[in-house]
Amino acid sequence: MDDVGNRVVDDASSNILSSGEQKAPSADPVHSPSVLAAPELVLSKENIDILTAPLTAVRGKVSRNPHTAAVILAGGMGERFGSAEGKQLFELHGKPILTWSAEAFDVVSDVGLIVIVAPEERMEEYCRKAVDGFPFVTPVVMAQAGTIRQESSLAGISKVPETYEFIAIHDAARPLVTAELIGHTISAVRGNLDADGAVVGYPAIDTLKVVNDKTIIGTPDRSAFWVAQTPQVFRSRMIREAHATALVEGFVGTDDSSLVERINGNVVLVKGPRNNIKITVPEDRISIEAGLAMRLRERM
Repeated sequence: MDDVGNRVVDDASSNILSSGEQKAPSADPVHSPSVLAAPELVLSKENIDILTAPLTAVRGKVSRNPHTAAVILAGGMGERFGSAEGKQLFELHGKPILTWSAEAFDVVSDVGLIVIVAPEERMEEYCRKAVDGFPFVTPVVMAQAGTIRQESSLAGISKVPETYEFIAIHDAARPLVTAELIGHTISAVRGNLDADGAVVGYPAIDTLKVVNDKTIIGTPDRSAFWVAQTPQVFRSRMIREAHATALVEGFVGTDDSSLVERINGNVVLVKGPRNNIKITVPEDRISIEAGLAMRLRERM
C-alpha cells in the first residue's frame, strides 16, 4: 500500500476518501506522573493556546506491507460515565475519546487496517462524528458490537483479512495510548517467535487481599500481580483459534488474553505507563484531560 492511504468505511456509512502526502510524527508517550496533575493547574500555564491548536497535527502513515490490523472496541454504552451520548463520543480537547484512541493506531505504519466495533444502531453516527471529520490515512471499517465484550472482539477480528499476521485489540476508552506503546507491543510479539501475544500492563502497587464473604483470608505477594491494560497484540491465527475454542466450549473470559492463555498460548507482558487508564466514571476525566493537554502542548 502506498503512503497515500484511502480510508474506507463499510455500508453503514458513506465512502469518503482522503489522500495526500503524510508524515509520521515522532511518538509522544506520556510517562510522567505530572499528567495526574489537576487540569486547572495544567491549563493555567501561558500556553493555554493548546485548546485552539490545529487538531490535524497528527498525521497517519501506512507502510507498503503492513502486518497488523487494529480492532478498537467501542461497543460499551458507558452508563457509569454519565454522558447522554456515551463516553466514546464525549469530546476532550476537541476530539471524541474514540478518535484519540484510533488516531494513535493511524500513526503506526505497520497498522494497515482499523476496525471500529460499535453498536449497530450507532455505527453511522460513530463514523460521522469520530472518523469522517479527521484525516485518517489508515483504512477504517466498522463492525457490529455484540452483547458482551468477547462477542464484540470476535466481531472485530472477523472483519480482519487473513493476510494480516497480527491483530491488536484496544479499548476505545483508553485515549492516552501512544503510537510508541502500540509499536513496542507489536514488536514484543513480532520479534519473539515463542510469543503468541503480548499484553500491556504495569506491576500492582497496592496491597492485595483475598476475600471470602467480606472476610480477609489471605494477603498474596503483590510482586506476582500485574494490572492488565490494552492494547493486546496477538498472532492472528492464535487469537482466531482462541475465540473459536471459547465459542464452541461456552467459555467467557475477562479479556482476549485469557482466551489465548486458556489454550496454552504464550503471552508476554509489556510494561506500560499507569496513566493509560480506561475512562469509566466521571472522575477519570480529570487525569485524562490533563494527559491530553500535555500531549497537545508537546506538539506545538
